[in-house]
Amino acid sequence: MKNIFAILFVLTVFSGYSQGNLNEYKYIIVPKRFEVFKNKNQYKTSTLIKYLFVQKGYNAVYEDALPQDLNNDRCLGLQVSIKDESSMFSTNTALVLKDCSSQVVLSTITGKSKVKEYEEAYREAITEAFRTIDVLDYTYIPKEKSNEPVTLSFKNDVKKMEKKNEPKNKVDPVVVEQVATQDEQVYKSKEPIASNIEKAPVDKKIAVEDKIDSNMLYAQEIPDGFQLVDNTPKIRLKIFRTSIPDVYTVEKDSGVVFKKDGKWFYEYYIDNTLKIQELNIKF
Repeated sequence: MKNIFAILFVLTVFSGYSQGNLNEYKYIIVPKRFEVFKNKNQYKTSTLIKYLFVQKGYNAVYEDALPQDLNNDRCLGLQVSIKDESSMFSTNTALVLKDCSSQVVLSTITGKSKVKEYEEAYREAITEAFRTIDVLDYTYIPKEKSNEPVTLSFKNDVKKMEKKNEPKNKVDPVVVEQVATQDEQVYKSKEPIASNIEKAPVDKKIAVEDKIDSNMLYAQEIPDGFQLVDNTPKIRLKIFRTSIPDVYTVEKDSGVVFKKDGKWFYEYYIDNTLKIQELNIKF
């Protein structure tokens, strides 16, 4: 009899897995309140489910604390919901993962518990349902991924950096800090926040200065931005991404580097006077 149950369990697990490939999704979105409950984190179900996903290597986030890339593209994540078929005598729950089109990607087995205390019963049932996900070997693999290396050469004063099929302003994976315990889930995003920089009007006191030099500056990608080097090579500036396209903050400076009318400019203050320099940048 035990062997029969084991076979049925394995078949159920891989039946659920066949509905979709979790490797295509970067995030698991966990609600603070599931639809089957009246209160937030009722019976600590939200913290438990997030904890279980984090322990298995998934990037689980709460629905009210989405990273910037997920906020811009909800199709990067799967939404978790609870299917509750509990009765008077037992707690019966399953987990359902849906994509951004509300299509079911994976349904787990139904976990069961006959414990009378609700919090312990849901903990036991959800943990058993999670056995479907335990057997999956998850590794996030973007749908479109290029492995072509980037090269930068200064030989014979020929400076060229090419990377085909890659966006100019490629966003690095989100960096987060989080505490992953069953009772506490803390999420802190380190992504750049939206900039409130406004372009200053150009008047007689503000004029575009000469370019930093006549040579090209080459953008080398670093975490969260680029370093701009000349043909020495020497690092001239380090710039970091903001939430606004083609607008960067400058390291150790109150200035910004931005693109306007197809040209790059470096804007900063010296002695309360706004300075603007045109940059010749090659990305």
